[in-house]
Amino acid sequence: MCGRFTFYTPPETLILDYFPEGLEVDGHFEPSYNITPGIGIPMIRTSMAGTPILAHSHWGFRPVWAGDKAPSPINARAESVATSKYFREAFAHHRCLIPANGWFEWKQTEQGKEPHYVTPADPQKHPVIFFAGLWTPMEGDETTACAIITEPAGEPLKHIHDRQPVVLAPSCFQRWLDPGLTDRDSIRAATHRFAAEQLQQFPVSTEVNNPRHNTPTLINKV
Repeated sequence: MCGRFTFYTPPETLILDYFPEGLEVDGHFEPSYNITPGIGIPMIRTSMAGTPILAHSHWGFRPVWAGDKAPSPINARAESVATSKYFREAFAHHRCLIPANGWFEWKQTEQGKEPHYVTPADPQKHPVIFFAGLWTPMEGDETTACAIITEPAGEPLKHIHDRQPVVLAPSCFQRWLDPGLTDRDSIRAATHRFAAEQLQQFPVSTEVNNPRHNTPTLINKV
């Protein structure tokens, strides 16, 4: 799954390294080393003008038609996202990218749950990773809500947790964000994963367990 992640890279770096043709930035993005569900998080989608835009989106997906008492899941399973009543409209028309520097997973041990941090092995070459996500319009002050798509964990990570976020390769960003690409098979054919061997993972302090803690020390190896 994906329930905590980090994002501290300036938007200018996203534009320079990943969106050289332009990325509209709507809002201010403070560095965060412990992003938790239920808040506004950075999200990249296609704007009404047809260009990519980075804006805040509520992390907790709930379509307007579902009503105020409906659940607000933070994750959507890749196995069913294209057919689920809750997510299929967004999968066809409202796909997005969630930029991150890494994410946290908890490994069950005899001593309890041990937090691990997963991040690019070469941050100079890959300063940011991008989770596949879905968004939906919202009513009221928050304009959109989103969820991160997850899948069974790959070989390098499944000893920590049985699921992981879908991490996309930059080569497929344009197609993934294209709202005109709506066919399930075409979307999946156009989707390419970030190579698992380009990720590293290591244990970190249990300080990350407290959502009030938000400092760079949370991603130090212990």
